Amino acid sequence: MSSEFKSLTVKKYPRLPGRKTSESRYWRKFKSPIVVKEFAAVSAIHFSETSPYDFAVTASTRVQIYSSKTHQVKKTISRFKDVAYSGTIRADGRLVVAGDATGLIQIFDIGSRAILRTFREHRHPVHVTKFSTDKTQILSASDDKTVRIWDMPSETPLIMFTGHEDYIRTGMVSYDNPHLILSGSYDQTVKLWDVRTQGCVMTMNHGAPVEAVEMFPDGGVIVSAGGPSLKVFDILAGGRPMHSLSNHQKTITSLCFDHSHSRLLTGSLDQHVKVYNVQDYSVVHSVKYPAPVMSVALSPDDTHLVAGMAGGLLSIRQRVVKSAEVQLRRAQEEQTRGGSFKYFVRGQRRAAEGDFTVESQKKRRLKEYDRYLKAFQYGNALDACLRTNQPPVTTVSLIQELIHRDGLRQALSGRDDISLEPLAQFLVKNINNPRYTSLLVDVTMVMIDMYTAVLGQSPLIDELFMRLRAKVKLEIAFQKQLQSVIGSMDMLFAKSTSTSVGVAVHNELASTQGSSSYSAKAGTTVLS
Repeated sequence: MSSEFKSLTVKKYPRLPGRKTSESRYWRKFKSPIVVKEFAAVSAIHFSETSPYDFAVTASTRVQIYSSKTHQVKKTISRFKDVAYSGTIRADGRLVVAGDATGLIQIFDIGSRAILRTFREHRHPVHVTKFSTDKTQILSASDDKTVRIWDMPSETPLIMFTGHEDYIRTGMVSYDNPHLILSGSYDQTVKLWDVRTQGCVMTMNHGAPVEAVEMFPDGGVIVSAGGPSLKVFDILAGGRPMHSLSNHQKTITSLCFDHSHSRLLTGSLDQHVKVYNVQDYSVVHSVKYPAPVMSVALSPDDTHLVAGMAGGLLSIRQRVVKSAEVQLRRAQEEQTRGGSFKYFVRGQRRAAEGDFTVESQKKRRLKEYDRYLKAFQYGNALDACLRTNQPPVTTVSLIQELIHRDGLRQALSGRDDISLEPLAQFLVKNINNPRYTSLLVDVTMVMIDMYTAVLGQSPLIDELFMRLRAKVKLEIAFQKQLQSVIGSMDMLFAKSTSTSVGVAVHNELASTQGSSSYSAKAGTTVLS
């Protein structure tokens, strides 16, 4: 009974340490930044949750709507009497709400820029304006130390929360429960409010004036930023602090999540935007900006990274999305879209418990060089590996397999200049690679032993042999220089070590001699 053929096992070498990780490569795709000069410091950036994911930029006395496709201003809303704050787009992308330094809150229609609603109860600057998840209410927080909920259709206040002792500069409505409100204040506390009880249900101490807060979608964990520190609190455990991070040098001004809420972005006055992995809250990437960062936002499709700076600069970075990623995202959206077939069959099992299922095993397709190896055609296997531009490690693994089968000479024999050229090219390119040198030197010796008698008959092969000889000589010269440098360094280290030992011995002798002299003098004194 013949055993099943095992395909070629490609050798795995230890990875060399590198600064570029898969995470950094991903975030480096946000490139070709477009820098736009605004009229003043960019205090807020907010993306629409509906395609094409336009975003609102709040700066000076205006809120501007930028197109995510052209990166140009589509609409400019400038009907404010003073500095505008917290321009936020509703989830459907039709309305925008903003407050200003006079305490006025206004709701605008994005299409016509008309004022639809006006709220005038606040007497101090309103730095927080957000739409509730039910789309009929808005949240506001002001320097008058109050948090308010407003009814949009009737243009009336529903409830007012009091309890903060200083300016309130950040707040949000829970994604999961519209009755829960989160606010952060310069009194160094983060408070969780419940509309149903009309009061504060939890207070967490951040330890510094709070500039930004975020809540995870399940509502169980919140993140607060204040000063150079970032703190994570567990609401389900009564507001117990889980993590405290200080990776910035100056005050953190803004927070935002990516689409999957697996990465947290922070913008700071130290001119950096840092990306955290929420599994362990380690910094996986950092972006340097030319000015202090006042606000940062990431688009819902994770293709645009926008940062606003204190000097009025707006940086727009875009990531080119591959078609495969677009199709995967559409499939996920289709699966969760209500009314679709995939939505109704989600989570269903195809076989009941106790049913006998037969697994269908797919027949493995061998690669071309594996098929030749299976047929003991070693020369064709080597040619197939060289002809299809396999990675060097695959070709080296094949040569190692040929050596184990005692088939290297069989694979190299009977070649003309055309069939010998790919192998010679491979040796010239990779013989100085430390991972492959020892093996390829043996292959080169076998090839030279077999074809020395016919050298001089093909200008192509002669040139490749000369290039191989020159590369080997260059590598030998480099190794000699390296050994000379290592020898010089060893001498320096030995000299420094002997000098330090000599100094230590000298100090020890000096101390011993001093104590002996003291003892002798003491003895003389006693005798006298």
